[in-house]
Amino acid sequence: MSRCAVKDFSSVSMETVGAFWDARPCNIRHSRREVGSLEYFEDVEARKYFVEPHIPGFAQFERWKGKKVLEIGCGIGTDTINFARAGAQVTAIDYSEKSLDIARRRAEVYGLDIDFHRANAEEISKVVPVECYDLVYSFGVIHHTPRPGRAVSEIAKYLGAESELRMMVYHRYSWKTFWILVRSLRRDVRAFGKADELIARYSEAQTGCPVTYSYTRDSIKDLLKGFDVVETKVEHIFPYRIADYRAGRYRKVWYFRYVPRSIFRLMERRYGWHLCVRAKKAQGS
Repeated sequence: MSRCAVKDFSSVSMETVGAFWDARPCNIRHSRREVGSLEYFEDVEARKYFVEPHIPGFAQFERWKGKKVLEIGCGIGTDTINFARAGAQVTAIDYSEKSLDIARRRAEVYGLDIDFHRANAEEISKVVPVECYDLVYSFGVIHHTPRPGRAVSEIAKYLGAESELRMMVYHRYSWKTFWILVRSLRRDVRAFGKADELIARYSEAQTGCPVTYSYTRDSIKDLLKGFDVVETKVEHIFPYRIADYRAGRYRKVWYFRYVPRSIFRLMERRYGWHLCVRAKKAQGS
């Protein structure tokens, strides 16, 4: 495990992880329209990329036209659909059956052929036949599996010499980590000694995520042994008031209203919550 991931979540069962995400799939409340309708999916996509505008640039959907893409942890399928819509041949896995049901419905609505599988990221090869993919993509997923090292070993099986891994994991030295700790210190002065448990508990919209690891630019290289890390970029600070955001309004918290856009972007690149990584399988590994 990485030097910065003090808490070891390896004893958490995959059933516990799956139950958490089945209870509330990621981004499922991004629209108030009927779940599964075209209007619902359009709302979800618009809101996701408005709040996280760095995702299309990181994924580069159009780049993979005519290429084979394996997505690890597709959720309800926002990025999945965009890879397929751009012309990629997409295979997608997720451990949450509820999320997969919505993602499959999404593919039907858009008339896209996507190969979906229910699979554990630590045991992909038990479900998805091992073959070379041009891109393995995983956004916000690997840090939620109890043994991320096993997931990385599985991913390596699907990469050739020219293949690329693009993944996002949570950044330990982030504004969100600071915010979680400060809020927790108001209730318990021992919060700094419980940082990993607190990051996990408050990492997602639904409180109580059973597993969340966080990484630095250095510690992610420990996780990706056997890979050459091509690039790491830090992105994304969420600036909006939670109550307004839940109501569909984008009103920033008071202290961010006075921060110039240029300064805010500098903050994101240093203290963002998303550590975006591009890597290739090391020669000879």
